[in-house]
Amino acid sequence: MTAMLCVHGEEILKKFLCKICLILSLTANVWAQEVNSVKVDVLAKASTSWDGMALPDYEKGTPEITILRIKIPPKVQLPLHEHPVINAGVLLKGELTVVTKDKETLHLKAGDSIVEVVDKWHYGINEGNEPAEIIVFYAGVQGSPVTIKK
Repeated sequence: MTAMLCVHGEEILKKFLCKICLILSLTANVWAQEVNSVKVDVLAKASTSWDGMALPDYEKGTPEITILRIKIPPKVQLPLHEHPVINAGVLLKGELTVVTKDKETLHLKAGDSIVEVVDKWHYGINEGNEPAEIIVFYAGVQGSPVTIKK
């Protein structure tokens, strides 16, 4: 009888351990899928610039994409300028304030995106105590400038 209880107890233990292993393997598979899944965040999608103005039609000609990494030291103001092409960016580090000639203002912090004003005079200023770093994508035309300084 004791031997019979031991055999029966071992079978119950084996079934229990098999169920635990199955649950763990399924759970691990779900965790692995979460770790290996691709995540997409839309940083900007707009048909207007940050000041609410409609973006212009694309220019005729051969398209040319320009991507710039711009580093602005603390307390530095960029010169007054305009962009004749649609452009957008993401501030990677620091803080940046964009001010139009009409005193419209946009404050950016690290992680913020911007759809920039087109054909409108403006400047950027890093009012912070650390460098500001922004990546800007310009959708231009070959042979045309992406920035015009005043």
